[in-house]
Amino acid sequence: MAVYTEVAPELAQGLCAALGLGDCVRLDPIVGGIENTNYFLHTQRTDEPVQKRVLTLFERLNETQLPYYLELMRHLALQGLNVPEPIAAGNGGLVHRLAGKPASVVSCLAGKSELSPSAAHCAQMGATLARMHLAAASFSRSQPNLRGLAWWADTAPKLLPHLSEDQARMLQHELALQQHVHSSCTYAALPRGPVHADAFRDNVMFTQDAHGQPQLSGVFDFYFAGNDTWLFDLAVCLNDWAIEHASGAWREDCRRALLDAYQAVRPLQAAERALFGSMLRAAALRFWISRLWDWHLPREASLLKPHDPTHFERVLRLRSTQFVTL
Repeated sequence: MAVYTEVAPELAQGLCAALGLGDCVRLDPIVGGIENTNYFLHTQRTDEPVQKRVLTLFERLNETQLPYYLELMRHLALQGLNVPEPIAAGNGGLVHRLAGKPASVVSCLAGKSELSPSAAHCAQMGATLARMHLAAASFSRSQPNLRGLAWWADTAPKLLPHLSEDQARMLQHELALQQHVHSSCTYAALPRGPVHADAFRDNVMFTQDAHGQPQLSGVFDFYFAGNDTWLFDLAVCLNDWAIEHASGAWREDCRRALLDAYQAVRPLQAAERALFGSMLRAAALRFWISRLWDWHLPREASLLKPHDPTHFERVLRLRSTQFVTL
């Protein structure tokens, strides 16, 4: 959510009119991610309150790829999941165009992200993730995870010149391990379907109920979604939600809460139990590689804050030396 393409309200006005949203009152750039340009879009129809939505201009994804993400969001929303719902044009299309880029406008979720989640927050995330997996199983489109194993293998050689000998050795070892795992019969038996693949704590919103208890109000930023194993998606969540951020070490109460809540909705199968540790390593490897890529080979943006890759290097080193039980 860096800003690569600057958009003035006057430019967005035409899109707002085409979507029947009224006037573009204000555009506020969103800072936090690194893939696309995002704005909070404030619109108003005559004699109606101002509405807040999210405008995204896609910097890498193209019009052929985008229907998968946007239609997946709509599919989940129609099944009662709290996700942003894309706004369609008069012809039903969800992909629009603005400033020479493909674009979308989606509803804005209530609440705020919890960057220091408790076990209660993690339990809600676990249950929601399982419900998302089951709901997405009936989604008719299919697209591979574009940041999956093939991308890791293609990207790793470009990163090696920027790494120490120890880092390069670990990267090559972990990549070889995942290539071996992905070619196994056990991996082939893993249940799979559309996954979020980036459901970090800053991509989830919470409100509070009348008793002050957290209520998960939405999951957003589906633009890394793709068809992959559900276990990989679960591992991505665990590696972010259930750790001490400074060290990467497990917070056992959070890990247990997220796993138990997930399995209360969708119990893990035998193959998933067998590859649980390997997928935790795969999830850490994926984000170490992507953060190395953004750190050493960044794109230009007016607002860009790449994440420090050493965080997931620490996580990966821990996962590669620990025996993790379910």
